[in-house]
Amino acid sequence: MKLKALGAAVVAGFVLIAAAIVAVGFVGDLRQPRVDVPDGVPPGVGAPLPAIDINAPGRTASQLNQWATQRSETLAISVTALEAYAYAAAVMSETQPDCGIGWTTIAGIASVESKHGTYQGSTVAPDGQVSPPIRGVPLDGGPNVAEIRDTDGGVQDGDSVHDRAMGPLQFIPETWKHWGVDANGDGRVDPDNIDDAALSAARYLCARGGDLKTAEGWQAALLAYNQSGAYMRDVRDRAALYSL
Repeated sequence: MKLKALGAAVVAGFVLIAAAIVAVGFVGDLRQPRVDVPDGVPPGVGAPLPAIDINAPGRTASQLNQWATQRSETLAISVTALEAYAYAAAVMSETQPDCGIGWTTIAGIASVESKHGTYQGSTVAPDGQVSPPIRGVPLDGGPNVAEIRDTDGGVQDGDSVHDRAMGPLQFIPETWKHWGVDANGDGRVDPDNIDDAALSAARYLCARGGDLKTAEGWQAALLAYNQSGAYMRDVRDRAALYSL
């Protein structure tokens, strides 16, 4: 079964330190005139998703192509990235319905972390692969940066001295080891694939926040992803805009 890894036990106390390493500016949506950001936590869950078979062979997220194509230009998010976020939310809705994570939250995080996989000229291919790979700064204990010595021999993040955050959702290697999942059925668990990264992020958020339909759960999930109130508010604002 493609999603068998979803049953893995939660690693107690494991904190995702990767978020906001890239820290890019918000592009925003393309609607005119510009709309006010809605208040409230959690942000809205966005346009409802059509029913899909989450265990269909191949890149299952492609079942959401029509849904994503209808919204891509307005939201300034590529069709492939939108498919990935929506698929991740659909999987969690079926496998962990008590979580209630919306695709908008995943999109909000990806916007902050990597401009939806387009940071510094990277692109998202139709199969979800982001290239060139996005890597954060060395986690060397510098200003506003945690110190994390290398945990993967530089195999995944290209740094054999310190860890770096990886991919469009900015996972560090050790976190990816525990939470990464193959979401597109290609037999690889790849932090540089937006399908894999989006579903892995959703798994982590649901595990850390529990019920993301509540303000307390959503905030706990976001603070576990990055222990910053400013980061949480930034993600909330973007997710709220995507929910309109």
